[in-house]
Amino acid sequence: MSTLLLITSTPNSVHAWHALGLAQALQAKNQDFRVFFYQDAVTVANGLQWVPDDQRNLTHEWQQLAIRLPVCVSAALARGITDQENAKRHQISTHNLAEGFELVGLGELADAVESCDRLLQF
Repeated sequence: MSTLLLITSTPNSVHAWHALGLAQALQAKNQDFRVFFYQDAVTVANGLQWVPDDQRNLTHEWQQLAIRLPVCVSAALARGITDQENAKRHQISTHNLAEGFELVGLGELADAVESCDRLLQF
């Protein structure tokens, strides 16, 4: 059974951490799953966010899973997050997409929804 984790909550939300925990559990059990970051959840892909040393870093936790981390490009750009290609295209002076995350269109979300057996939104 394939699962799509649609993550829409901000990184400081308990729901965002529950999504990570489920992804870790699914990976540990070798279950088929995908993730998609949308709406306010895209801020997890901001490579310029600072997290105090005494707190867990959600961005790093997702990166450690070593899975594909697609992020809605429109939602990201609207929140000041861009990769090098989009920075150049939109005349933005720098890029800040965290390593391991990838900006994609909503067509990818549609494909993921169509191909999954179960969709969970956080």
